[in-house]
Amino acid sequence: MDKLDAIFEMQALLNREIEEKRHLEGIHREEWLQKLTLAMMSEMAELLDGVNFKWWKNPKPVDENYIKEEIVDILHFFVSMALRSGMDAQELFDRYTAKNQENFDRQNGKSKKPGYDVREME
Repeated sequence: MDKLDAIFEMQALLNREIEEKRHLEGIHREEWLQKLTLAMMSEMAELLDGVNFKWWKNPKPVDENYIKEEIVDILHFFVSMALRSGMDAQELFDRYTAKNQENFDRQNGKSKKPGYDVREME
C-alpha cells in the first residue's frame, strides 16, 4: 500500500470511530465540509501563531516540533474533507497531478487562462 493510500485508510477509520463514539451519524455532508473547513482553519491559525507572524510582538523561538504537529493536524482535516467529498487517494493524486500541470502551464504561458504568463510582465 502506498503512503497516501495508508493515510486515507487510517483517516477513514478514525472518522468512523469518532462518528460512532460521539453519535455524529446524522450530520450531512455539507455540514461536515463546513465543520472540517473551520477545524482546518483553526489548525492553520495555530500554525501561524507558531511562526511569529505578529510583527507587533517580540518573536519567540520557533518550536519545530510544534510546527510539524500542526501541519499533521491540518492534514488530518484535509484528508477528512477529501473523504467527505467522495475522493479517495487515487482521485486526489490524479486531480493534484492535473492541477499541478495546469499551474506549470500557467507560469509558462501555455494555459488558456489569461493573466499568468510571466513574459507579459516584460
